[in-house]
Amino acid sequence: MQHTLKSAVTISDIGLHSNNIVNVTIKPAPTNTGVVFTRVDIKDKENSILARWDKVVDTRLCTVIGNEAGVTVSTIEHLMAALRGCGIDNALVEIDAGEVPILDGSAQPFVKLFDEAGTIAQSAPRRAIKVKKEIRYVDGDREVILSPSNVPVYSGQIDYHHKIIGSQRYEMKLVNGNFKHDLADCRTFCLLSDVEMMQANGLALGGSLDNAVVVNDEGVMNAEGLRCENEFIRHKLLDAVGDLSLCGGLFLGHYEGIKIGHAMNNRALHALFADDEAWEVVDLFVEVDEADIVTYPKPAQKISTQATV
Repeated sequence: MQHTLKSAVTISDIGLHSNNIVNVTIKPAPTNTGVVFTRVDIKDKENSILARWDKVVDTRLCTVIGNEAGVTVSTIEHLMAALRGCGIDNALVEIDAGEVPILDGSAQPFVKLFDEAGTIAQSAPRRAIKVKKEIRYVDGDREVILSPSNVPVYSGQIDYHHKIIGSQRYEMKLVNGNFKHDLADCRTFCLLSDVEMMQANGLALGGSLDNAVVVNDEGVMNAEGLRCENEFIRHKLLDAVGDLSLCGGLFLGHYEGIKIGHAMNNRALHALFADDEAWEVVDLFVEVDEADIVTYPKPAQKISTQATV
């Protein structure tokens, strides 16, 4: 069944790129709402945006959604991953700036808030987007493969020409609370040279060792080191959970990413929805687990495949 929060939660922190304080309140929402962002700092035009794949307007450094009035919200991926990882289908997100606060660079602070507030089951079945056949999106040596699976599976690989990061691979099933203990606390990361370049161009002004893992030629610069040995690839899969949650429901399939990023994730969803035989909407009446899954297909209830970008 669908779930929402029992009560509203509020969190404040700086935006990664602006370095300005951002306030976010996440509220319960009725069934079939999905996740809707509202820019409460904007009053003179439409200020709400449905968090969905065809509302994505930029993926260069993060995932950015926008509406037809030109209103945008950026860096939504960690919050979206936390909502999906905590099984929250419906939420109203009120935000007073154009980017979600970076917090510690992971999804853990959001997860902690949601656990403290609690969730409540609603009266409608959870909507899932079920992958029916394999879809591949390839761009040079980067690739995303979406294939059928009875449970959501996320696997990926990264290859960096850096002695600290190197080649890493990881796989997890998005069941039984695995997100909370396998991915949630894994932080975004970057090379020191990339930070210097971004800040020279007026970006990542709020970036620091408090909200990212930074790697230089000698190693990890953060005093506490890594939270787990393969934190780099685990964070990439955290991002993928957030990006794939924009499919319009629970992504029910196997995601495989090679040298992945936000752009590849969104383009893979475009490729999936461009093929009507590759997916269907199903209703879930029980929680997805590794044993079985009760689904009722609704092939006539196709969602829009008209992209805005």
